[in-house]
Amino acid sequence: MHPMRILFADSFPEQFLPHFVGHTVDVQPALEGDDLASAIGPYEVLVVRSTKVGAAVLQAGENLELVIRAGAGTNTIDVKAAAESGIFVCNVPGKNAIAVAELTMGLIGSIDRRIPDNVAALRAGQWNKKSFSKADGLAGKSLAIVGLGEIGLAVADRAVAFDMTVLVADKAGRPQSSIDRARRAGVIFVPDDETLLASADIVSLHVPLIDSTRDLVNRDFLRKCRDGAWIINTSRGEVVNEPDLIEALDTRDMWAGLDVFADEPATAEGEFTSALAQHPRVYGTHHIGASTEQAQHAIAEEVVAIVDRFGKGDITNCVNLVRTPLGTCTVAVRHLDKVGVLSEIFGVLRGAEVNVEQMNNQIFQGAVAAVATLRTSSGLSDEVVEQLRGLENVLGVTVQTEE
Repeated sequence: MHPMRILFADSFPEQFLPHFVGHTVDVQPALEGDDLASAIGPYEVLVVRSTKVGAAVLQAGENLELVIRAGAGTNTIDVKAAAESGIFVCNVPGKNAIAVAELTMGLIGSIDRRIPDNVAALRAGQWNKKSFSKADGLAGKSLAIVGLGEIGLAVADRAVAFDMTVLVADKAGRPQSSIDRARRAGVIFVPDDETLLASADIVSLHVPLIDSTRDLVNRDFLRKCRDGAWIINTSRGEVVNEPDLIEALDTRDMWAGLDVFADEPATAEGEFTSALAQHPRVYGTHHIGASTEQAQHAIAEEVVAIVDRFGKGDITNCVNLVRTPLGTCTVAVRHLDKVGVLSEIFGVLRGAEVNVEQMNNQIFQGAVAAVATLRTSSGLSDEVVEQLRGLENVLGVTVQTEE
């Protein structure tokens, strides 16, 4: 493991800093924008939470190899620019799921019992049991979960414990493990999104911010919801079209519990004027979903593990690597595990102007032989295959070309 310089451009639990054994650690939580770009030069690793990492920062990182988002979402990082510069971007998914799920249930309970208005009235010296006693209760209500990741599943577990009916739209491509876990929890799958929204008293959003989810909750989405439905958003503010939601709150007896807003401040403290946040039918919090000590400690432990594994040549939770096979041809070269063999293989392919898109080299027990599996940009001619087989330390070559 080679020693690295690690820059934390956000706060990080101090008790975990000594765990970065052998590395130089600098914590500068105030760095952002141009200041971060000016400071990043010497560092191999950058760790952030909410600090934005744009193309200028990445381009200024002459030694930068790895950016870690100490959380799940990576929308504050220019992932495309990082990929173009050969910089890994890793996140820490799932570690804050319980914290966000707990806040989600808190927002739901707050709407049902109007807890924030109760508190405000008491602090203003008012007693109004008659008005605040009007509540439906949560048992028997139907909760639609949009986004069945770790957070959505954690919400499902807790909602079922409240005797709520939890609904999820059946979608192709969902991991079987998530489906099995949801069914064990008692989740009911419905045919499509339209059925889901029409069946729900409460709609809770747990999706990442990507092109297909931006403005997901718009006029059309809300039109499919029941009058009087509650919209809960603890994912990303940009998932909601705020003017459309305000219109629904004003005209359809709906409520919203929101932890995130489209134009929320990037800093921890500051002025914030928002028509949605200040709406009388909105109970809002300050993007605190993941901000429990338990969640932050779990995230910190995973950041330490990512750095440790990276130092040993293993990259985990990377969001900007291609996961699907590239190229049109798979070449398996069995070879002796000796110095220079791979260089000779690449030399043959280079001479044939064949580009290697992906590669994996695995060592057999005893470290005598290995197999290099290559995905190439094109098929190999018989002549090139024979050249590979003729290399002194090559034991065999197998080629499979896709039609």
